[in-house]
Amino acid sequence: MNIAIQHPLKARKVQFNFEQSPAHWIYDDVYSSHMINGINMLLPLGELWFCRVYNKALPLVTDVKLREEVQGFIRQEAVHSRAHSGALDFLRDHGYQLEDYLERVNVLFGQVLGEQPFGLKFLQNECTEKFWLMARVGVIAAIEHFTGILGQWSLDSKGWDDADPVIADLFRWHLAEEVEHRTVAFDLFEHLCKTELGFYVSRQALMAIVFPLFVYFLVDGCRYLAGQDPDPRAQAIARKSMLKMLWQLEKVGKKTDHLPTFSLLVKATLRWVPKNFHPITEGDTQQALDYIARSQGILAARKV
Repeated sequence: MNIAIQHPLKARKVQFNFEQSPAHWIYDDVYSSHMINGINMLLPLGELWFCRVYNKALPLVTDVKLREEVQGFIRQEAVHSRAHSGALDFLRDHGYQLEDYLERVNVLFGQVLGEQPFGLKFLQNECTEKFWLMARVGVIAAIEHFTGILGQWSLDSKGWDDADPVIADLFRWHLAEEVEHRTVAFDLFEHLCKTELGFYVSRQALMAIVFPLFVYFLVDGCRYLAGQDPDPRAQAIARKSMLKMLWQLEKVGKKTDHLPTFSLLVKATLRWVPKNFHPITEGDTQQALDYIARSQGILAARKV
């Protein structure tokens, strides 16, 4: 079910100045600040990996409209990567050492999900090349399901209204574009699958892998940064188990709306299961475009 986006996807110039932004940018909420800060460590390498995979898949796209959407998607993701690279410098300027964590992220996107399946050279051959490309396209579709969900949450939430405006705008602009292009990854994966049954079974299998990995890296990034923070509240976070971190995510999300709740992520995953699911139902495109039009990062770039 390829539902065409009604306007061209375009990359937008942005500019963010983090000089006055504190590490605890969601004021007086160490947990939420580090949970979102941790996402910055995933995005630059992850978004570039999206671009590499989609550039390899592009010659296989026979639908003209979908090809245009995929090209727009690639351009937007490249801008996202550059913007969040600046946020990595923001974290470094606040004294955080990121290299150990970034190396783990690089192992995931550069080796495990690289050109050699699972980083194993003997698995890379002509027989496995297209299968491995398809699998990675499916992984991106599953990841994009969550970025679209988080995007709509960020547009609906008021929890960041009193946070640092620059960091909040960085994420809201990015997530608004995730809502804008939320159908592309799903449509591309469906387009490349040979059968409807193969598409359905493979997207369920891949989501079963992506969801726990997504949650693990979300929590691990938060604990990694909290462990370097001298604030006693952060040190307590760094010592929490995975289950306690997820329970705190649920509690903090319900109490403050600074984060989506864990139950929201679970419910979003369950919506992926039905055979007739399509991400067009998972967000409000006009709401996303309205935010993009007033994003301070975009307005600042226009002045340069």
